[in-house]
Amino acid sequence: MNRSEAGPLGSDAPTTPAGPGRGLAYAASAYGLWGLLPVFFLALKPMGPVELVAWRIVFSLVFCALLLTVTRRWGAFRVIARHGRTMAIMAVASVLIFCNWQTYVFGTLSGHVVDAALGYFINPIFTVLIGVVLLRESLRVAQWIAVGIAAVAVVVLAVGYGSVPWIALVLATSFGLYGYIKKRVGGTVDALSGLTIESLYLLPVAGVALVIVSTTSGLLIGAPGPWHLALTVLSGVITAVPLLFFAAASRRLPLVTMGLVQFVAPLLQFIVGVVFLHEAMPLERWIGFGLVWVALVVLMIDLAAAAGAARRTPPVLP
Repeated sequence: MNRSEAGPLGSDAPTTPAGPGRGLAYAASAYGLWGLLPVFFLALKPMGPVELVAWRIVFSLVFCALLLTVTRRWGAFRVIARHGRTMAIMAVASVLIFCNWQTYVFGTLSGHVVDAALGYFINPIFTVLIGVVLLRESLRVAQWIAVGIAAVAVVVLAVGYGSVPWIALVLATSFGLYGYIKKRVGGTVDALSGLTIESLYLLPVAGVALVIVSTTSGLLIGAPGPWHLALTVLSGVITAVPLLFFAAASRRLPLVTMGLVQFVAPLLQFIVGVVFLHEAMPLERWIGFGLVWVALVVLMIDLAAAAGAARRTPPVLP
């Protein structure tokens, strides 16, 4: 099997043109699983968000260690671990993903699944702003229009909520910055090693959280029955597998395709929140979401046009 045919546990090397079909399947699997996360987390009630995230960290590390053992990749992991600058960057990524996980689980368990979906809808727009602020990139006119529409949407939603939609904004900010940080080490840290390092950094935080919960309200892992314990253990798998699928898809699909498929996750979350959990959607929220979706359409059209122009531009010969 060559690298172009490798599964999600393969290397991060570029692949041959034969990959897009399989890449789309990987992308759909990743975003589909992420989109259904609210259902999984709600099944773990009455466990609270602090305990749930702590166990998620613990079992993510256990699952990653098993994968590294089965795939015989501990050697590559040790090479990364010896690189001080990379480990320092990964420490920052760990803080950001912890904030993201904790906010997302809190939002899900407190009846704000729609807010969480909004966060991931506006994440691409926030990513554009990161390019301006941190990378000093210049925005095209269409990108400025998308950002402006999104800003209006946030104002409308704030009016509709009666307060700033902080869950959505924290999720968009933390995940956008997390993506920026991970891109800085993307060429040297594969998805599995990255999650292993992040889980290792967060293990002490998880330990402290579990001690605090056990001495206050008491640990609820497995309290409703053995199935609850099994689901909690599976939280490590649910965390790692979509990430590995995403890494495999990223190697096989163009940026435009990945940009379009990514909306599967927040769309599924939105459906879960509105249709199955019956979260309130007054007119102001529909207008706000509508504006966000218009902004995303503008952004995606611009991205597709820019990608098409880049393909038509002949390479500059030395």
